[in-house]
Amino acid sequence: MAVSLNWKRLWLPILAIAATVAVLWSTNRAVTPYEPTWDDVVAEAHEGGYRLISTDELGQRYSKDPQSLLLVDTRQDWEFAMGHIKGAVNFPMEPTAWSRWQKKGRLAHALGPDKNRFIVFY
Repeated sequence: MAVSLNWKRLWLPILAIAATVAVLWSTNRAVTPYEPTWDDVVAEAHEGGYRLISTDELGQRYSKDPQSLLLVDTRQDWEFAMGHIKGAVNFPMEPTAWSRWQKKGRLAHALGPDKNRFIVFY
């Protein structure tokens, strides 16, 4: 007795299995993260209108008048709890445009109304 396959009935399940395998393969494969260079940091600061300062300059400003600085620690809550610069506030930021957009209002509230205060994100 010969068994014949009815391809008309099997094409949809085969297509579903193939699509599932393709999605799983594309979402679970290893991706090498891009390591930003110092030139990337400088370009992004320039593009955003930010000024980069050295740790020496930050140390001088902090020792002279720590109240004139707003230090914003962008690490996660648990990292902040492990240790931070005295007087810093914690505002965790994920490195995505979606996260920055989502937290825009909360960031404005955290920064406060003083537009002349020197703000340092680290």
